[in-house]
Amino acid sequence: MNNELQIYIDGEYYPKSQAKVSVYDHGFLYGDGVFEGIRAYNGVVFKLKEHIDRLYRSAHATTLSIPLSKEEMIQATLETLRKNKLKYSYIRLVVTRGVGDLGLDPRKCPKSSVIIITDTISIRSGNAKETGITTMISWVRRNPVDATTHEVKSLNYLNSILAKIEANANGIDEAICLEANGCIAEGVGENVFIVKNGQLFTPPTSTGALAGITSEAVAKLADQLDIKLTVTNLTPFMLFTADEAFFTGTAMEVVPIREVNKRQIGAGKPGLITKKLIAEFQKVIDDPANGTKI
Repeated sequence: MNNELQIYIDGEYYPKSQAKVSVYDHGFLYGDGVFEGIRAYNGVVFKLKEHIDRLYRSAHATTLSIPLSKEEMIQATLETLRKNKLKYSYIRLVVTRGVGDLGLDPRKCPKSSVIIITDTISIRSGNAKETGITTMISWVRRNPVDATTHEVKSLNYLNSILAKIEANANGIDEAICLEANGCIAEGVGENVFIVKNGQLFTPPTSTGALAGITSEAVAKLADQLDIKLTVTNLTPFMLFTADEAFFTGTAMEVVPIREVNKRQIGAGKPGLITKKLIAEFQKVIDDPANGTKI
């Protein structure tokens, strides 16, 4: 029991087996809350401030009041990592609307709840970065920007779960979601990039996609490497006929896509630009200047 991970809940720490929230919490009842997934590498939390900023933007968009300042949230995250003696970790920050009643009205929730989990995660198998992964375009469309848009990193992830279920049922590694007009939005939890004629292309957040921390880092790397990046709507045809394609995300990092709906992408293996960006992104991860020391 003493070796159990400690979970932060509203200023207190609980062993993993005893970390609980009320069944009346609106995060549980209605998915009413926001979250962030963050990585720590070798004692440094990668892009922690950027993730905290995004968490507070999501909260603002949903009129969710976070009872900690940004600096207090940073310190609570670091302290949770220290308590668990984790130098390498996947961190999940969750802010729910808090305990209310069985009605929808958020005014019934007098105080939001903050949960910090520091653990590990594995969402890709084996040597995915070396071989690439298979994908498919799902029937599940991304929620539009005037609904529960994925521009907000909210607890409403059923949209992504349904697409992941479809990929699993078809023996495919990952799903890709379209927006309402049929353009590429993103993966179930990743941003999408394609390479065509030596140039990079990625969808805008107006498709309902999340503004990714990793995708932003990759965009900066592309600029440093003099690789032109265009943010534009991408059709399935453009994805099918790309020279290269890859996902970016906090948990997945940068992973090549070798197949979409049984159509081989490029040579069917990681391309030169994708491999270069993977190598350069690893350098960014390894640089402690790009994070916050635990």
